[in-house]
Amino acid sequence: MKCEQLIIQTKLLAKLQEQEFKELTLIQEKCIPEIVLGKDVVGQAETGSGKTLAFCLPILNKIIPRRGLQALVLTPTRELCVQVTDVFRDFGKTLGIRTTSVYGGVSIGPQIHDIRTSEIVIGTPGRMLDHLRRRTIDLSNIKILVLDETDKMFEMGFVDDVEEIIRQIPQQRQLLMFSATISEDVHRLARKHLKNPVIIKTQSYVDHSKLKQIYYDIYQQNQKFSLLVHLLNSNTDGLSIVFCGTRRESDAVSKNLARQGIRASAIHGGMRQQKRASSLDALKTQKTKVLVATDVAARGLDIKNVTHIYNYDVPKTPTEYVHRIGRTARAGANGAAITLLTERDHDNFRRVQSNDDLRIERADIPDFRKVPFMRRFEPQGHQQFRGPSRHSFGR
Repeated sequence: MKCEQLIIQTKLLAKLQEQEFKELTLIQEKCIPEIVLGKDVVGQAETGSGKTLAFCLPILNKIIPRRGLQALVLTPTRELCVQVTDVFRDFGKTLGIRTTSVYGGVSIGPQIHDIRTSEIVIGTPGRMLDHLRRRTIDLSNIKILVLDETDKMFEMGFVDDVEEIIRQIPQQRQLLMFSATISEDVHRLARKHLKNPVIIKTQSYVDHSKLKQIYYDIYQQNQKFSLLVHLLNSNTDGLSIVFCGTRRESDAVSKNLARQGIRASAIHGGMRQQKRASSLDALKTQKTKVLVATDVAARGLDIKNVTHIYNYDVPKTPTEYVHRIGRTARAGANGAAITLLTERDHDNFRRVQSNDDLRIERADIPDFRKVPFMRRFEPQGHQQFRGPSRHSFGR
């Protein structure tokens, strides 16, 4: 479907043309007309499918400038909150519509000020509840509520917060839910709060002609990091994302990569917002070439020019694996998804391989130099080695 076929305001169509949008993605083509008609919608689409515009455009089409707060979008993470806000601001400025982002980890004062003059708020559940309890936000005139990455909100334990926020919104509203997977929890929430919803699903698709998927089965656990360093130094084109299972592992891997001369930064939920934003900005501007991330922190982020995905810790399910690898081989470009296995990863990897749509081939382990991996870093860069528990070769 061509963008000019959309029945939305001409200024929004002009903005699409200005940014050289020509063809709608499948999720946009199916969702936008239904949302324009005022229907409740449950949309399933993977990261990178264009789902933000799928709800942004029809919402902006309905908003009346200078009539107070009319739309609320809830996101599970701060990074996704900022990303969605940027899209709304970019397209909304042509209509004189103001959007404010509301999330934790930063001062609440400027948010209180900006909410008063905004028509749309994009927020995380925790900070939204904070504003509601302070009575610094009024949801009594909300016409549209969006739950973005609903499945991840369940995983992160936000469902009770979301329920409390929904109770603060008028019964006469349009409710939109977008999710990478429509689990039974998502279905249950939809049955409870949506009215005759339209269910729209797009198949999660891996283009095997563009995405090379391989794994290395490493016999010794302490060699995993050394192999990662070798591969990062060998694959110099584009940007790389290294996925780790925990915050602590993300920090340790990124710091050790830096010690090996590899420009890397970490992002996870335990970091201050300013540091998380700085890490993302460094990658997008290519000041760093490698982002070391947990699944939660990286969920929903749209980062262009990612050529390599490394599963340093293997995801627990095929769904999470597909989410990770979907960040590369986009828009017709080639990409590679590389999984590093040791014995303790085999159970998770067997679960990933249970998905018959995935074609992950075993690769021969190359010769690589063993490098040290430090578990602890002393303040101000003064490391002291006190035995093998502090310092091991390769990880």
